[in-house]
Amino acid sequence: MTGLDDLGNESRTIATPWSRLVRGIGLGQYPVRFDPRAADRIRTAFDLIGARVTDANAYHRFSRLMAELALDVTDPRVTLGRQAAGRRIDDVLDAVRRVEDPYWRVMAGCILLDGAAKLGLEPALVSDDAMDVPAKVVAMVDDIEPDRIQDENQGRHGDYERLSASTAVLLAHGQLGIQQRLVTGPRNFVLDALDLLEHIPGPFFRGRGGSMLLTATSLLGLEDLALDGDRDRVRDVLDYLDRADELALPPAFPQPMTEAFGRIYPLLTMLNAVAATGREEYLTHGKDRLAEVRELFAALSSAERTHMGLYYIVALHNLGLTGQELPSLDRLVEDIVGTWRSVDPGDNFFLNGIAYPYMIQTAMVTGRTDLVTDELLDRVVDSYTDLERNEIDRTNRPYPFGYLVNVLGELDAVDRLFEPRQRYGGRSAFEWVAAHLSPDAEEEGSRLHILDHALIGYALRQRGADAAESRMFQDFTFGLAEREARP
Repeated sequence: MTGLDDLGNESRTIATPWSRLVRGIGLGQYPVRFDPRAADRIRTAFDLIGARVTDANAYHRFSRLMAELALDVTDPRVTLGRQAAGRRIDDVLDAVRRVEDPYWRVMAGCILLDGAAKLGLEPALVSDDAMDVPAKVVAMVDDIEPDRIQDENQGRHGDYERLSASTAVLLAHGQLGIQQRLVTGPRNFVLDALDLLEHIPGPFFRGRGGSMLLTATSLLGLEDLALDGDRDRVRDVLDYLDRADELALPPAFPQPMTEAFGRIYPLLTMLNAVAATGREEYLTHGKDRLAEVRELFAALSSAERTHMGLYYIVALHNLGLTGQELPSLDRLVEDIVGTWRSVDPGDNFFLNGIAYPYMIQTAMVTGRTDLVTDELLDRVVDSYTDLERNEIDRTNRPYPFGYLVNVLGELDAVDRLFEPRQRYGGRSAFEWVAAHLSPDAEEEGSRLHILDHALIGYALRQRGADAAESRMFQDFTFGLAEREARP
């Protein structure tokens, strides 16, 4: 990539590791020609994890089968006929059904549908009368109950999981070109999903989760349901963010973060949703939103800027305001990536641990991979033993590690994770991390899914450098960005 102008629409709308790796949407971006070495690495990775995590972990089993399907479909040395592909999809779907948690069961189903579309599999294999996976996935959403996330934000989520799953359902249907099924018949699934916004009490979660749902409605050409009916959902969410002090439901994080971080995160994701709507008036609804972002970004710590810089840069690009708001994009990227010298990735799993993947991703999408030095890469690759120091860092280690697997795969530098290293006593970083998982990942729980998603995404990328985006993305235009593209 030479810069932001090389980004496809999927990467512009689902730009960050949070959406892809934590939520499992938009996997397999930046497709490349099938690489047998990459396929071997992915299979090796699952073998290493498999020494600790058996098929009793249903989501991991699903992930392995999904990645294997992607590798066999994309490998030109493998002939996979229609019947064989159908049997493989049956196996993956069986694994989906065995996922106990309703939210993750829906997400697995959506990854299957999204993957089938990206791999160019015959649509009837997943959506004919005998195998109507989309209908099954839609029905599964109703099983997701509110406030089931067991973390430091207990009670702030409400229907956050159900809304996130609904977003994945919209995108999966759009990838298959069957989005009209969601708004015809006895139930309007899109309106039901939009109504969930009112049942997410924390402003942080309503803004961050709602932004992706609102973006999805724009991608599907259904924005009138969100913006032009009885309610304007973008205005509603922005108004709700403005009530953060009154509501007194600030987000909690694994490490201490500034108040500005909790405020800017949902706001930046909403600005990307505004870009998707093409409606400039939202930028001044309630207040000058760009001025608000400038003030909040200036209040972030240097480590926090590594997280938020990517969101900021991509949102401005999609709004066509990069030149106006950033006098020097290069200078900002240099400052963000240069933070590696003062941030120890092994100090904690969240603030510092995922800072490095964010730095690398920011450098990559802006065409500044020259800033990603060997010294930077060695420091983060060798950092994972440091997360052994306490339970929270140890059980969450797959979180930053999965982020790194993803971005190094995109950077074509993932070999560093599979080569023997002195730091790990002659083992590779991947071998060491996998060997230190708890049995069946009982302690890590859904954090292992982040690593699973990275491997599925890596497998889906092998579908060919000339692989086209779906019509949903090809036909979409960021209208506000066109003004900056004009000479």
